[in-house]
Amino acid sequence: MLDFTWKVFCMTGNIDTYLIMKEMEKEHDDVEEINEWEKIEDQPIQ
Repeated sequence: MLDFTWKVFCMTGNIDTYLIMKEMEKEHDDVEEINEWEKIEDQPIQ
């Protein structure tokens, strides 16, 4: 979805499309960070 949004922005130069893409990137990064923490929490303590 990010690729599509980027392509639309490149073709149109629409700033709203760019802002939507940046918001989607932020949400994606937040989800990845949460997943990393969940992986760390699931590891057994040695």
